[in-house]
Amino acid sequence: MLVSVVVKVRNEEHCIADLLDSLVLQDGPLEIIIVDGGSTDRTCEIVRDYQKIYDFISLHQEGENRAESMNFGLSIAKGGIIALTDGDCIANPFWLREIRRSILHEGHDFVVGKSINIGLWSWEQLPRVRIYNQGHDCSWPGCNIAYRREVYEKVGDVDEWFRTAEDIDYNIRATNAGYAIHHNPNAIIYNRTRATVYGFIEQTFWNGAGRKQLTEKYSETVWSSYNLLTMLREENINFWFVVRSFFAGMGYISYKLFGERYPASND
Repeated sequence: MLVSVVVKVRNEEHCIADLLDSLVLQDGPLEIIIVDGGSTDRTCEIVRDYQKIYDFISLHQEGENRAESMNFGLSIAKGGIIALTDGDCIANPFWLREIRRSILHEGHDFVVGKSINIGLWSWEQLPRVRIYNQGHDCSWPGCNIAYRREVYEKVGDVDEWFRTAEDIDYNIRATNAGYAIHHNPNAIIYNRTRATVYGFIEQTFWNGAGRKQLTEKYSETVWSSYNLLTMLREENINFWFVVRSFFAGMGYISYKLFGERYPASND
């Protein structure tokens, strides 16, 4: 079965070649859809170089934000399976083989893989802030997700109101639609952590803002199963965990004070 790998990118000239090198080696048939959201560096030039060699790679320049770029990619995907990753990632050689195994042979509709952070060790070890819905962990990042086309046809487009956390929102909507999220730890993506302290803080800030956006859409129910004390007991707590928590809190509060409210007509 054809797998459509959809990748939204913006200014990934230092990483995109590594991603494409890892994707062109995957088991076919596949198509690789790169959707550029306004890069000002050499990202598109590098992708075009790969297009000259691999006819199953396509490049599109669409969208003003992450969600718009993703929706364009989803709208043109032809595969019976849609797989998502990011421009700064590297796929394990057996990534799509494991995705196909989970969906085609085991019968799962919605699959998340194992994302291994690579970069500064202290940042690699930071835990996800888990959000549960319908008994499923919905905080799996959008860099390693795949689902049958039928899921997309039923759940619909990514919510373009989200500036960030649109992947978590999609996971919540999928579970609300009755789909179970299956975790295959053998479907591995290597995900780069931020390269600078500024980049780490910026990402953390927007992660916090994204959590507030989720609260705007789903009210406080999005946090109903979250237990801070349990996470503090079970996870690796270090200096960078405290830094991340502080700036995530700043992002959450900033969006609460100045962010856009969720339109009731879209709820």
